[in-house]
Amino acid sequence: MGGFLVKREATFGFMLIMKKIITAVFCLFFALVTANAQPQSAKVVADKIAAIVGDRIILQSDIRNSILDAMRQGQQVPPNAECLMMEQALISKVLMLQAEKDSLPVRDEEVEAELDQKVRFYINQFGSQEALEEVAGKTIYQIKDDARESVKEQKLAAAMQRKIVDNVRITPNEVKAFFERIPKDSLPFYETELEIGQIIVYPKASRDLEMYIFDEMQNYKKQIEGKKTTFEQLAKQVSEDPGSKDRGGQYQVNRNEKTWDPIFLSTAFRLKEGEISPPVKSKFGYHIIQMVQRNGDEAIVRHILRIPPITQTEIKQAITKLDSVRAKVIAGTLTFNEAASKYSDDESAKFAGPFIMNRDGSTFVTIDMLDKEMVTMLDKMKIGEISQPVPFEAEQGKKGVRIIFLKSKSEPHRMNLQDDYSRISQFALEEKKSKTLDKWIKGKLPTYYIMVDAGTSKECPQLEKYSTDKKSF
Repeated sequence: MGGFLVKREATFGFMLIMKKIITAVFCLFFALVTANAQPQSAKVVADKIAAIVGDRIILQSDIRNSILDAMRQGQQVPPNAECLMMEQALISKVLMLQAEKDSLPVRDEEVEAELDQKVRFYINQFGSQEALEEVAGKTIYQIKDDARESVKEQKLAAAMQRKIVDNVRITPNEVKAFFERIPKDSLPFYETELEIGQIIVYPKASRDLEMYIFDEMQNYKKQIEGKKTTFEQLAKQVSEDPGSKDRGGQYQVNRNEKTWDPIFLSTAFRLKEGEISPPVKSKFGYHIIQMVQRNGDEAIVRHILRIPPITQTEIKQAITKLDSVRAKVIAGTLTFNEAASKYSDDESAKFAGPFIMNRDGSTFVTIDMLDKEMVTMLDKMKIGEISQPVPFEAEQGKKGVRIIFLKSKSEPHRMNLQDDYSRISQFALEEKKSKTLDKWIKGKLPTYYIMVDAGTSKECPQLEKYSTDKKSF
């Protein structure tokens, strides 16, 4: 296995470079966030220039803080991490400078969205905006200002990389040649993998139960405003949101965060501090929301969620609906994909299709990635079959009904061209992209002024090949 793992590292050179660029954005962002929080003695080291590329500098402190941040996040750091990160920083600077020469577009909105994402990430890491600002010794706005240029540079580098490799294609002969280079005793072993589609219907509660919950929420609002209880106490008692119940319903939200329900967000940001909303309905259920504190697009809110109960009557109606959908697919009047797009209440099916996705973006999943109820259903199914409608419980206890389509199922096997052509083709394509990028970098290096600090070169001899100015500084 070791031989193939080494080969795979080379094969995934392109993907690793791309991931390193993305990681570098996060790590350098954190370095900029915490720079002012370092002791004065550390600031002397922080000012050391490790390399110069064109008119841009790379600081030793940026590299070291990037590694420290990776360690904080639980990532494994190799002994030569500083040299690897330094090499990647040099490549990233060259890509970025060429992107500027080629006038590749990076919109200000993209940079701001990236900054917002990173700020939210670190707020979650430290627990609150106040804690992050205390660690950084800066306000959120100062943190963003300090990191803005770095984020823009990294987005330019990524855009240049895409331009270099976007037109790279792979032929069947190249796939076959790639596979034949892998030593036979190093071919990886794959467990059983399945392709599974699903169409989900979430039954809607009856009008009477909806109105009952609505009235309950109005009563909660009156109790809080009448000082009979606090919002926090009531949220802990009655809220059906497990993600915030123990915190008294509290969340830190950003107005531009796409993962939040739009009705929830728009309602929250219309409130003044301390104000409580009337009951509002989102895709999750009914909420009352209290604005605790707001600072621009950032806010701390509390909410109480109640989900109108689904009865057997609604479950049976959903089963009848999916019975009809299943009959159309079996009769051939609709494909499974068309039926999912038209009838499924699963939002991801509208954009990514009805098949369950693996973490790597493929539609091949293993048994351990599936819920127990689905595993039990699949045990009785043959390839190509569509199950009867079956009730199930989704996240946060949401009740639904689904039909399952077992498209394919592989037996445990060693990697081979017949069963794994798509996967091997992707590996071969990434290797070709990596070689294309390497060739481009080697051709461009002589056209840029690059100088690496003598001490850095001594510690990392592999960096000498990048230096176009052999003088030290």
